[in-house]
Amino acid sequence: MIQSMTGYGKSVIQLPTKKISIEVKSLNSKNLDLNTRMPSLYREKELSIRKLIASKLVRGKIDFSLYMEITGEETSTQINKTVVKQYIKQLKEVVDGDETELLKMAIRLPDAVTTERDEIDEDEWSQISKEIDSSLEKIQQYRIDEGKSLEDEFITRAENISELLDQVIEMDPDRIDGVRERLNKGIAEIKEKVDENRFEQELVYYIEKFDITEEKVRLKNHLDYFQKALKSDDSNGKKLGFISQEMGREINTIGSKSNYAPMQKLVVQMKDELEKIKEQLLNVL
Repeated sequence: MIQSMTGYGKSVIQLPTKKISIEVKSLNSKNLDLNTRMPSLYREKELSIRKLIASKLVRGKIDFSLYMEITGEETSTQINKTVVKQYIKQLKEVVDGDETELLKMAIRLPDAVTTERDEIDEDEWSQISKEIDSSLEKIQQYRIDEGKSLEDEFITRAENISELLDQVIEMDPDRIDGVRERLNKGIAEIKEKVDENRFEQELVYYIEKFDITEEKVRLKNHLDYFQKALKSDDSNGKKLGFISQEMGREINTIGSKSNYAPMQKLVVQMKDELEKIKEQLLNVL
C-alpha cells in the first residue's frame, strides 16, 4: 500500500487558560526535511517531538507548528511597580510632564516589565502530546488516501505500457520479415552473384542485432514486479523508482533496435506513459 508524501493534519485543544493549535504539513522530498515552530515554553520537548515525527512520517518536507493562545487571566509578564515608580520620580526631576506621559516613557525603560519563565505542567503536556499524536494520525490518513489515488494512476499507466508491449510483440515478426526483405532487395539491386550460405549467415547475424526478445521478456517482468510492489505492505517510492528506471532502459533499447517506424511509434507512447509514472513517483513515500 503506497502513501503520498503530501499531507495535512490539525488538532486543537482548549486548556483552562490557553488554547493549543497543532498543525502538521508535508510535501515531497528525497529525505526527511523537518522544520518546527513552537513557543519557547515547549522548546525542551522539541527533540522528542522531532523523533516522534521522524518515526511516524519517515520522509518528506515537513512543517510542524504548535501555536499557543492565552485565553485565561494568567500571564507570565508582570509590571515591576517599584522600578516604574523610581523611573517616574527621576523623570519628574528632569522634565515637567503629565503623569500619563511619564508613565508611557517609564514603561519602555529597561526592567520596567519582567517575564517569568513558566515551567511545563506535565499533566497539561500529556494532553498536548495526545493532540500531537492525533494530528500525526490525521496526516498519515491523508497520505494513505492520496496514495490510493496515486496507485490507481500507476496501475492505469502500467497497464497502458503492457498493452503497447503486446502490440510490439504482435508486430515483431512482420518487422523481421521486413528487414529480411529489404536486405534481399538490396542484394538483388547490386546484380551480383553471392554465396547463398554466406549471405544467410550474415543475414542471421544482422537480424540478431535487431532481436528484441530479451528486452520484451525483461520489460514484461519489470511491469509485473512494479504491480506487485504497488500491493506490498510498505510504501517504498524509491523501490518503485528503481523499477521504473529498469523499465525505461528496456523501452529505450527496444526503440534503438526496432528500426521499424510502426514499432518506434509504440515506443514513443510507452515512453510517454512511463514519464507520467516517474513524475508521480516523486510524491510517493
